[in-house]
Amino acid sequence: MLAFHHIIIIALIQGITEFLPVSSSGHLVLLPALSGFADQGQVIDVAAHIGTLGAVCLYFRQDCWHIAGSMLFARKSSPDVSADRKLGWLLILASIPVMIAGLIIEILDPAMLRLAITVAAANIIFALWLFYADKSASAKPLSAITTGDALKIGIAQILALIPGTSRSGVTMTMGRYLGYDRVSVARFSLLLSIPVIVAAGAVKSISLIKSDNLSLTIDAVLVALLSFATALLAIRLMMGWLAKADFKIFVYYRLALGVVLIGLLAMGVI
Repeated sequence: MLAFHHIIIIALIQGITEFLPVSSSGHLVLLPALSGFADQGQVIDVAAHIGTLGAVCLYFRQDCWHIAGSMLFARKSSPDVSADRKLGWLLILASIPVMIAGLIIEILDPAMLRLAITVAAANIIFALWLFYADKSASAKPLSAITTGDALKIGIAQILALIPGTSRSGVTMTMGRYLGYDRVSVARFSLLLSIPVIVAAGAVKSISLIKSDNLSLTIDAVLVALLSFATALLAIRLMMGWLAKADFKIFVYYRLALGVVLIGLLAMGVI
């Protein structure tokens, strides 16, 4: 069973970083390397993600309700219903590539994906891409998104399987690269997290049930609840920030983090 302060740290890291373009998985990979804690394992990582899933569903509850209603229940095709239905199908389409890739990673489980050098390199590379993409003066609304653009964002999301890349970061980056405004790409990215986290959570929940490990189950539930609370606050702050500012603060943070990590690796600290 994890120490309670370890659980709190995991939940804070996950909740704060999951929807910011700074890589929550990268931070969780680094936690044992920098703190001396034992690796919390992928089950706890996914439990933290499930907590943030609850936060994004609550924050976008109206979007979720309208999309689900338009796809499952609505029979009349009003402009609003058609737009919600279109967005729902595009979110499903954009989720397929990473689910396929994620299943392959789950089977192969390459160790390099949990190395600190991988996190450092990914932070620097994808911070630079975000900086470049965010310079775009285009500001298309989410209502203008096409099937091709949604699929491109979905394919880019595969890169998020590399810790340090940031799922939200790479999808927002691709959205900006394609010319959509910041709030629109953030909204699409956050909604896109729902099917992905549901799929990952289902796989790990099955593993957790099969393990019949009560202490691990308690740890997972606590992490999920605390991640939910911190993620909800982080989403509110980020959406408010992007309505009036750009991504530079996240770019600078990721570059600094990548450089510091490389320095710590060179000195043998981690």
